[in-house]
Amino acid sequence: MLKSIDPFLNADVLYALRSMGHGDDLVLCDTNFPADSVARQTVLGRLLRIDNVTAARAVRAILSVMPLDSFVDTPALRMEIVGQPNEVPPVQSEVQAEVDAAQGRASPMAGIERFAFYDLAKKAYCVVQTGERRFYGCFVFKKGVIGPEA
Repeated sequence: MLKSIDPFLNADVLYALRSMGHGDDLVLCDTNFPADSVARQTVLGRLLRIDNVTAARAVRAILSVMPLDSFVDTPALRMEIVGQPNEVPPVQSEVQAEVDAAQGRASPMAGIERFAFYDLAKKAYCVVQTGERRFYGCFVFKKGVIGPEA
């Protein structure tokens, strides 16, 4: 156990978060996402896991140590519901609340169509699969920077 490090951040996830650079994408996905096959195509090349937690809880842990990119309009993306791109299910509302809390302000996520999400995920730095069982618990987060004054 480490002080001030969320206990859900295991060694593999911490390694990936530390290794990512500015502008790299992290995919956080639910249990139904084709995580292993997509993760093999990422920069890291293997699947990471934060088991037995919801997407929102995993986002809280990740954003406790990873800044979001301030150089893009939407550093957080959510997978759109097929045929209902503007509908935001509870799992995505919960994650939105965690993003806003981490940012200290409203920071709306943008939607991305399901197959475009898969294509983007394959180009990401890594994929982290959670224990989230609700549909559409899939997100992309773009890593930002921590300035020298921090």
